[in-house]
Amino acid sequence: MPPAKKGKGAKANSNSNSAGPTQSSSSSVKPPNHNFPSCIRSIPPSSVAITIHAKPGSKSSSITDISDEAVGVQIDAPARDGEANAALLDFISSVLGVKRRQVSVGSGSKSRDKVVIVEEVTLQSVFDALEKVSKSVLEK
Repeated sequence: MPPAKKGKGAKANSNSNSAGPTQSSSSSVKPPNHNFPSCIRSIPPSSVAITIHAKPGSKSSSITDISDEAVGVQIDAPARDGEANAALLDFISSVLGVKRRQVSVGSGSKSRDKVVIVEEVTLQSVFDALEKVSKSVLEK
């Protein structure tokens, strides 16, 4: 048997009988290439919720990691008087290529763990944009 691949799915791949992304009954519903982390979820009809672990007070804003629990985001603003939340929403809107008014804090406005709601986007477009930015940061 070949060694397990390193990456996001390495922990969850405990039954390594099959190398494909087939899962229980949900494989017939979703195509195999649409395996999104659980921190990014759809809110019908056309919004997406992103669970974020914010790290305020950084030198620059960037996406540090994407896991099932949360998207790690460094913010270049201090955590006082809503400055970090405003900077987070500005940063997320620029990363996703949407207007600032489409992005809001759904919950956790006074916590590092937040849920950000993005309106009028698809799950695929959000995932692709976040993954593209996180890969460019990790390659530096």
